[in-house]
Amino acid sequence: MIELPVIPTTEIKRANRPDWLRVKLPVGKEYASVRKIVDENKLHTICESGNCPNMGECWGAGTATFMILGNICTRSCSFCAVATGKPNEYDTDEPRRVAEAIKLMKVKHAVITSVNRDELADRGASIWHDTIKQIKELSPTTTIETLIPDVKGNWDALITMISAGQEVVSHNMETVSRLYRMVRPQAKYERSLEQIKRIKDYGKRTKSGIMLGLGETDEELFQAMDDLVANGLDVLTLGQYLQPTKMHLEVKEFIHPDKFAHYKEVGLQKGLRYVESGPLVRSSYHAEKHI
Repeated sequence: MIELPVIPTTEIKRANRPDWLRVKLPVGKEYASVRKIVDENKLHTICESGNCPNMGECWGAGTATFMILGNICTRSCSFCAVATGKPNEYDTDEPRRVAEAIKLMKVKHAVITSVNRDELADRGASIWHDTIKQIKELSPTTTIETLIPDVKGNWDALITMISAGQEVVSHNMETVSRLYRMVRPQAKYERSLEQIKRIKDYGKRTKSGIMLGLGETDEELFQAMDDLVANGLDVLTLGQYLQPTKMHLEVKEFIHPDKFAHYKEVGLQKGLRYVESGPLVRSSYHAEKHI
């Protein structure tokens, strides 16, 4: 096994991250254009709600990941910066506005995600379906990736979510089995694996993401890779977990880019078709390549 460096957080202050975790500030003409379209259409993006470190790069390239069904989540995952609480009534006009924004931006590959809406009987599946259908109607050449939440075993809702014509369906595992109760207290490892299997069985290209630096071991990560391959996963993203606020889980270690490169090779050897692996990699980072 290759031994590559990690940096324990006891040796590095949160404000003084390693050089490989430094990002550019969001500036420039393209960034301003995306900012204007998002604001004028009263849309939410996971780029903002999730404090994504790549927002400057992606928005500067004219792309964004849209978050539907509002910006308040019914889950309280201990890693996520999205607000938790009782969501407002969902906006039935949102699919139209998202579709029009994507057309205005001339997006070639669109990524759509959402908060969890556990209080809704269909988990928000009808809005998911309408959003994808309207994007395809206004921008028929745009390919679509949907990063969907845990449907809590509502498999009818799952089919509604994934049957509108999108090319890639992603559902993030987020972490290894042992850490699930701590990281995703309202989710279940085996249930998320089953959701990925059902997406694959439906005929979609499947994708998932795992955050590293939460205390997982190499052996646990490799087991998660095996589990994902066994359940039909095509594409895996691996990135460094970054603590969004002091109220969230602390980073256990900062993992060197060389080790991320090693993990990519391991994943490909295990049978994954594509692995995006690096400290700043997030679910939708370079998503256009995964099509």
